[in-house]
Amino acid sequence: MRVHLGCDHAGLDLKSHLIGRLTELGYEPVDHGPFVYDALDDYPVFCIRAAEAVAREREAGLDSLGVVIGGSGNGEQMAANKVAGIRCALVHSDETARLAREHNDAQVVAVGGRMHPLEEMTRFVELFLAEPFSGEERHARRIGQLSHYEETGQRPPLPDSAVGLGPAEDQD
Repeated sequence: MRVHLGCDHAGLDLKSHLIGRLTELGYEPVDHGPFVYDALDDYPVFCIRAAEAVAREREAGLDSLGVVIGGSGNGEQMAANKVAGIRCALVHSDETARLAREHNDAQVVAVGGRMHPLEEMTRFVELFLAEPFSGEERHARRIGQLSHYEETGQRPPLPDSAVGLGPAEDQD
């Protein structure tokens, strides 16, 4: 499996470490940069490219995932989520790493290089990459709603339990 990686200066050391670790585990890491330390670099430049590569390969039927890394992982997650068809999850524990794949079928994971020790972040990424999507109907249904909204801009209909309870604009 290919694993596309992108980061900013705050994630550069973790990205370098992950490339070596992923290679040891039999993955094919693809580095989208940065390649040198620049305290003024911009994470969207690299994280969007990594997410685009994942989207392109998955569209072609290939099994690939992505990892984006920054100081907190927040901006990197936002950048990856701007790529059509990508669901990127910010993880901060073993459980969030597993659930990002198992329940949300996230194709990209974001981690904060300044938020956890190296060993924890490495474990989060390894758990994310190893966890399959459960395929359970409720999870597939929810992902379908997100995809439909992304493609059409049409919100999912309110459930019967919420009709008449929300703002007037939602009562259509």
